[in-house]
Amino acid sequence: METKYMLLTGASRGIGHATVKVFQEQGWEILTVSRQPFSERCMWPSGRENHIQADLADTSNIDALADIVRSKLKGGKLAAMVNNAGISPKGPNGERLGVRDTDAATWMHVMNVNLISTALLVRALTPELIAAQASIVNVTSIVGSRVHPFAGVAYAASKAGLAALTRELAHEYGSLGVRVNAIAPGEISTDILSPGTEKIVNDLVPMKRLGTTLEVARTIRFLCSDESSYINGAEIHINGGQHV
Repeated sequence: METKYMLLTGASRGIGHATVKVFQEQGWEILTVSRQPFSERCMWPSGRENHIQADLADTSNIDALADIVRSKLKGGKLAAMVNNAGISPKGPNGERLGVRDTDAATWMHVMNVNLISTALLVRALTPELIAAQASIVNVTSIVGSRVHPFAGVAYAASKAGLAALTRELAHEYGSLGVRVNAIAPGEISTDILSPGTEKIVNDLVPMKRLGTTLEVARTIRFLCSDESSYINGAEIHINGGQHV
């Protein structure tokens, strides 16, 4: 059988790390992208050689990144792309950044990493995605549809934009055999949780607990499998009912 490759941005920890493990269990080859070198915290066979260090904030490098991805496919198919990279800048004391606190450079940095690079990377790899009849999964957030006490204005706007981009891509690429969906995580248990998360869980999450990175990763796997073959343009909430 032809080797199936998944391209994953933002893979060094949290949801990205869990996604690597879930796809590897299914026999996928995984190509990862991060602005950091290969992380020893997320080890797997071929991980080091399949890691691409690239800063998605510099959109002028997207075409070169796509060329590297093509060179690593080795005759296999780019059957999935998971756009998980995201940054959420904070103030000097860890506080959320509102409009008055966010300068133009911060806006552009967040938008390039969280939104624009996704569109440009899909554009650059369109032939490979069509050839594989691939599935694209964009990682949005609950903050794309409501004000959140921890996420700043630029991050929230970028995630709302990513949800809109998901719909646009689903419309444009659906007839080409490429499905595009999104997942919108809420409060997920990761290494770094903001102070006050426990109160949000108790007050706003009907299930009264954090989600796990494995629960998120399994949903991503579902959207990249034949089991979801007629799902296109959806945004799946993974938040224990917080969105209701």
